[in-house]
Parts: sequence; structure tokens; C-alpha cells
Amino acid sequence: MTDPALISTFKGVFRLAAPEIALIGTACVVFLFGCLCNRRWLWFTVSLLGVVLAAVLAGTVKTEMPAVVTAAPLIPDAAAGFVRWVALVTAFVLLFVAWGETDRTNAAEYYACLLVSAAGVSLVGRANDLVTLFLSLELLSIPTYVLLYLPARTKLNQEAAAKYFLLSVLSSAVMLFGFSYLYGLTGSLNLAVIADALAKAHADAVNPMALVGAVLVLAAVGFRITAVPFHFYAPDVYEGGPAGVVAQLAFLPKLAGFVALARVFGLFGPDPRALPFDSSTQVPLLLWIVAVLTMTLGNVLALLQDNVRRMLAYSGVAHGGYMLMGIVIACSLPDAKAAPGIGGIDALLVYLVAYGMMTVGAFAVILYLSTPDRPVETVDDLAGAGQSHPLSAAALAVFLFSMIGLPLTAGFAGKLLLFVGALTAPGDSPAMRNLYLWMAVIAAVNAAVGAYYYLRVVGVMFLRTPLRPLGRSKAVPTFLAAVALAGGTLFFGVYPEPIRKAAQKAAPVPAVPAKADAK
Repeated sequence: MTDPALISTFKGVFRLAAPEIALIGTACVVFLFGCLCNRRWLWFTVSLLGVVLAAVLAGTVKTEMPAVVTAAPLIPDAAAGFVRWVALVTAFVLLFVAWGETDRTNAAEYYACLLVSAAGVSLVGRANDLVTLFLSLELLSIPTYVLLYLPARTKLNQEAAAKYFLLSVLSSAVMLFGFSYLYGLTGSLNLAVIADALAKAHADAVNPMALVGAVLVLAAVGFRITAVPFHFYAPDVYEGGPAGVVAQLAFLPKLAGFVALARVFGLFGPDPRALPFDSSTQVPLLLWIVAVLTMTLGNVLALLQDNVRRMLAYSGVAHGGYMLMGIVIACSLPDAKAAPGIGGIDALLVYLVAYGMMTVGAFAVILYLSTPDRPVETVDDLAGAGQSHPLSAAALAVFLFSMIGLPLTAGFAGKLLLFVGALTAPGDSPAMRNLYLWMAVIAAVNAAVGAYYYLRVVGVMFLRTPLRPLGRSKAVPTFLAAVALAGGTLFFGVYPEPIRKAAQKAAPVPAVPAKADAK
């Protein structure tokens, strides 16, 4: 006889994914009818209404935790809600950013692919098993291949599209290989069951195959978050891809990648679990090494760049290293003797939001300032922008200040939480405790190094006269998106409490019993 609880669980899946279904349904309409009437304003409006409909459904459709959590492919926990709203707001903003890049030949496909990618990111946040997680990541990846190739009219565009496609497919294969190890060791596809099984089975000694699975998953996710040594595609793709598509690639895969890593490692959910591998093993140390190498190499290579897009690519690599600190910090919490005030995942989520605003905003400004006969490619191309385009230059300066982590910007709030989390992270051994302190010191030095190449761009914009005057763009929606993101960067820098509270709700710090009073 079929279990009624299982039937109820599977029937509730469609209700849990109602906003994502609305996004994909809208994308299907745009794909279908776009070939008949490809008008930019029409499909922009339809796509915008699709995002609004998804937001309405996300705010009004009430969902409950499935009756059988270990059988549910999707779960509606606080982390899933946080990721969903970030994905919807990002899709809304990117529709405006892309206005300056779309035309009547590719508008429908462009907007539809964007909606599908946003749905994929949202589903990654709700995924509760390995199959759903993989399919959600592919739902994000596949539309990006189309987006990169749509305007591929030059060899540079085609090279960027080909590199991203081939390496993305390779990373997906590596992820499936890692998932096969996790499934083989535990006999389950459910993420919570996998985390519990590995934590119990390897409390004393870690199975080498479990470490192989963890390394393979980290390698696959490393491609999406541009972690060293899986970052090498980023400069070429950032340089050769369309600015609006690159803005999407700079943020959405990172958001999905970190969320997927936290899900697989059991660091997300209403009941945060211990890391499937004891915190004294090689996994936290491996994460520490990757984080330090990523932030250091990214900043050093960014110093050498004259092309502004390649500079932002290596800057994104460095920021990926900062965000990996959150995963490293979270790995220390299960063995804590006293719960710290700042966990790793909540600090990571705050920084992800700040990173999204400042990175998407920076590319929006570059896209707005670029014209077919006067593209913005090098740092020198921005010379004199402070005089000819004062609002755009001011917005770009705000984003660069936020990337540095200056006070009164969202980047400062995110970096502060990560640094404080690293300084207060407990360790089950003096060696691990010292590693967390060194990680904070190295990150602070890297932030100071990064300030040089960011301030160089600000100086060029406001202190130099242009060699060739920048053109006048007609992409008003792109300009409005950049100004709105600059305003958000400043607002959440002055008052970060809304994001911080939402992040803490999404990723609560594991409860630790209080020590008994000494008698």
C-alpha cells in the first residue's frame, strides 16, 4: 500500500516550485512567440511581468515542510527563501541592464534565457537531493551557452563562448563523478541523509573515498565560483563576452555554486548539521588553502591588467576567495565549545548580496558607457568620465569603493562579517585556530592590495582628461539599473541590518550547549 505521506510529499513539489514554474513558463512563451514578433520592448515587458508574477507567487503561496523530508526533492527552508528572493531581484535588475545589449534580432532569446537561468539559481537553493541539485545547476548553465553565443560576431566572442561551454561541460562531468562517490558510500541521494551518514560513519576515521567525493565536488563548484586553479577561463570570457551576459555570469554562477557547496556539506537548512567530515581532517584545510590561493592570485593578477574587463575578472576571482572564507569558518562551528556571534554561512550570504550589487553594477556602467564606435575596453578608455558622464562615473566609483571594502558601502559590511567570523572562529586544535587567524590577516592584506587597482580606475575617471570623448548611450534602462544598484550599495552599507537578519535566519549558527558552572 502506498504511503499517504509520500504521496503528499510528491504532490507538494509543484507548489514549492510555483515561482520557478512561472519563470520557466514565461520563458517558454517568449521563446515560442519571439520568432514571430521579435520586438525588444514587447519581450522586455513580458519578461518583466513574468518576474513580477514569480515574486507575487513567492510572497503569497504558503508552503510547509514536506511530510517526508528525506524523500522530498525540494524543501522550503529559510535558506531556500533567501536564495529565491536574491535570484528574483537579480533577474529583475538584469532585465534592465541587458537593454543596452539586446536588439530586435536576439531580444526574445536573450530575455528567455535570463529567466531560465534565474529559475535554475532559485531551484539550487531549494534542492534537497543530488539529482535535483545537478539539474538545477544545469538549468543555470545551459542558457548561458546560448547567451554567450547569440552576439558572437567576432573571434573573441566565439572563443569566449567555446571556452565557457567546454569547461562548463567538464565541470558538470566532474560533479556527477563526485556525486557518484557520495551516493555509493551512503546509498542515498538525499543531502541530509548523506550528511548524517558520513558524519556518523566517519566520526573516528574518514573513508578515503569520501574525501575523493568531497574534492571532486569542490573542483566542480570551483569552476562556477572561479576558485584557483579553476579560474583560468574567466579573463577570456569576461573580455570576449557581452557585458550584460558577463554581469550575469559574474554573479549567478557564484551564488549557485556557494549555495550548492553549502547544501552538499550540510551547512544549510533549518537544522544545520555537522560537516560530513570531521573538522580536524583534510577538507577544512583544503578549503583554507583554496581560499587563500584564490584571493591572493586574483588580486596579484588584477594588478597587472590594463583591460578593465580582465581586471574585473581577476577581481571576481579574489572575491571568490573572500567568500570561501565563509565556508571555512562554517566548517569550524560543529566542534565549537561556545557558539560565536557570527557564523560562516550568514557572513557569506551577506557578502554574496553585496558582491552581486557591486559587480552587476560595474558591468552595467561599462555597458552604458560603451557604444559601437567607442567601446570601453581599457582603463584609459574611462579617462575623463567624471566630466562627461558624472553620474555614471560616480556610480562606478561607488561600486569600486565597495569592492575595496570602504566604510558606508555594502562591501564593507560583508567583509567585516567575514573577517570577524574568521577572527572568532573556534578550532578543535591550536593549529586550526592559528590557521583561521592567519586567514583573516591574509584577507586583510589582500584587501589592501586590491585597493590599488580599484583606486587607479577612480583616479583615471576623475583626474585625467579623455583621449577620445566617450559617446552618448541611449540605453536609459541600463543607466537606471546602475544608479539603483549604486543606491542599494550605499543604503546597505549604512544600514545592513535587513540583509544581515535575513542571512542569519537563512543560516542560523548551530546551537551549542552551555558549559556547566564549576562547583
